[in-house]
Amino acid sequence: MAEVNGCNIPEDRYYWPEKHVWVSVDDGGVATVGVTDVAQFLAKKIISALPKAAGRPTKKGRSLGTIESGKWVGPVTSPLTGEITETNPAMASDPSIINQDPYGDGWFVRIQPVDWKGESADLVTGPEGVQAYQAFLDEEGISCLD
Repeated sequence: MAEVNGCNIPEDRYYWPEKHVWVSVDDGGVATVGVTDVAQFLAKKIISALPKAAGRPTKKGRSLGTIESGKWVGPVTSPLTGEITETNPAMASDPSIINQDPYGDGWFVRIQPVDWKGESADLVTGPEGVQAYQAFLDEEGISCLD
């Protein structure tokens, strides 16, 4: 796992740095989406996580639901077009799981994408993803060390 400005950025994920979301796709083509370490750091302690229901369609760039902290309320932006197939049941009883493990148990939703190959071209991954996130964090003056 790479560390950028004190923020964890696993190289095995796809990122939309400006929206602070990550994606991983399983062998069956289902995409797991969550918020990045950067997002949970900026939000501070997450007190509510309300994803849209399974079965709902989603479009790239639209909201998958909301996250609320004592400092911020905002959307989790969908990096893909498709259908929400599952929401994280652990968030209902403990939304701070996103703070504790944003890339593991703190995932937000799972999506069956319509066009993974086409839409993933806009996302960054691997060393290029880490570099892109580094550039974005530097440009915005964001550090997880503060």
